[in-house]
Amino acid sequence: MISIVPFDNNHLDDVTALEKLCFSLPWSKEMFADELKSNLAHYLVAIDEVGRVVGYVGMWKILDEGHITNVAVSPKYRLQGIGERLICELINISKRLELSMLTLEVRESNITAQRLYSKYLFKQVGIRKKYYSDTNEDALIMTLCL
Repeated sequence: MISIVPFDNNHLDDVTALEKLCFSLPWSKEMFADELKSNLAHYLVAIDEVGRVVGYVGMWKILDEGHITNVAVSPKYRLQGIGERLICELINISKRLELSMLTLEVRESNITAQRLYSKYLFKQVGIRKKYYSDTNEDALIMTLCL
C-alpha cells in the first residue's frame, strides 16, 4: 500500500537518494532542506508500507501560478500509478490554493512523462532550447489551466 503524505525533514535522506537515482543533475540534500523552509514550496512524497520514500513531487507557488519543480518515482515502483497519484494530488492542492495554472519543463526525450502530463490535460506551450546542461537537450514547457 502506497501513501501520499506531505514531505517533511524525516524524508530528506530518502528523497535525496531517490533524486540521485532518477536524475543526472540531482538536487542536493541542502537544496531540499531549503525547499522545506520555503513558504513557496509544496512537496509530497509517496511512502511504501515500510515507510520508504518511493516517489515525490514538488511545486513552487508563485503568485497565482504553480511551477512543478520535480517529479520522481523509484525505478522499482514505476508503472504502478504512483506518478499519477502524485500529480493528481498536486493538482488538487493547486485547486485548493486557487492557482490559475500549473507549468513544468520536461525533457524532449522523456515521452513517458509527457504522456502522463498530457493525460491530465497539460498542453505543450513552448520549448526552452538547450535547457538541460548535462546534454544540452531542449525542454518542452507544458501548462495546465485550472
